[in-house]
Amino acid sequence: MPLREIDTSRPHPARMYDYYLGGKDSYDVDREAAERILSLHPDGRRLALLNRNFMHRAARLLAERGVRQFLDIGTGIPTKPNLHQVVQGVVRDARIVYVDNDPIVLRHAEALLRSTPEGQTKYIDADVREPQKIIEEARKVLDFDQPVALSMVALLHFIPDGDNPYGLVRDLLAPLCPGSYVMLSHVTGDFDPRAWEKIISIYRESGISAQARSLGEFTRFFGGLEVLDPGVSVATQWRPEPEQEGGRDLALYVGVAQKP
Repeated sequence: MPLREIDTSRPHPARMYDYYLGGKDSYDVDREAAERILSLHPDGRRLALLNRNFMHRAARLLAERGVRQFLDIGTGIPTKPNLHQVVQGVVRDARIVYVDNDPIVLRHAEALLRSTPEGQTKYIDADVREPQKIIEEARKVLDFDQPVALSMVALLHFIPDGDNPYGLVRDLLAPLCPGSYVMLSHVTGDFDPRAWEKIISIYRESGISAQARSLGEFTRFFGGLEVLDPGVSVATQWRPEPEQEGGRDLALYVGVAQKP
C-alpha cells in the first residue's frame, strides 16, 4: 500500500490517544491539544487506559467463547498487547482484520501483521464510512459464514450524527452470520456535561469530528442484539479484573452484544 504523507499541521485522534497511553507516536500539535483536554479532564489518561483494558477483556472473553475471527475498525497506533496478541493467546489460529485510515497507523501496520503461524492478520487502509469496501476486503481473510467479532472501540464518538453512525454499525453487522458479536466503547458527557462540551469543542476546533453521547444514545447501537452481562455499563463496572475493581466511574460506556 502506498504511504500517504502524515499531516502534522493539526492534531489527529489516534496520535492523541497514543499520547494519553504514554506512547511516543505524537507531534507537538497532538500533545498541545491533548494537554488542553487533560486540563479539563485530568482522568483522561486513566480513561484511555480503561478503554484499552476493556478491549483486552472483551476480546479475550469472545476468544474464550470460541470466536476465531475479529474485524477491528479504528485500530489506532499499535500498542502491545494488540488485539491479535490477546486473541491468539487464547486461540492460536484466530484471524484478525485491522482497519484504519491514518497514515501513521499504516506505517506501523507491520507490527499488526505479526500473527502466529497458525493464524492470520491483515490490515485494510479504509474509513469506517466505507463499509462496503471494508466488508469486501475483509472477506478475503474472514469467513462470513462463521461468527465474526466486530470491534469498534473508542471510534464511534468520532462519527457525528450527520454521518449516520447507527446506520454504519448496522451495515457492518448485516453481512455477519448469526452468532457474531460486536464490542463497542464510547465517551459520554453524562457525568460532567460542561467539561465534555469544552472537550468536544477542542476536538472540533482542531478539525476532528467528535460527539459525546448519553447512555440512551449509546445503547441504541445495540438495538436488536443480545447484550452480554453485565449489559451496557460504564467501563469500570464491565467484568473488572481483581486489580481493576473499585474506583469511581469514568465517562466511558462499553458493551458487548451477540447477533441473534
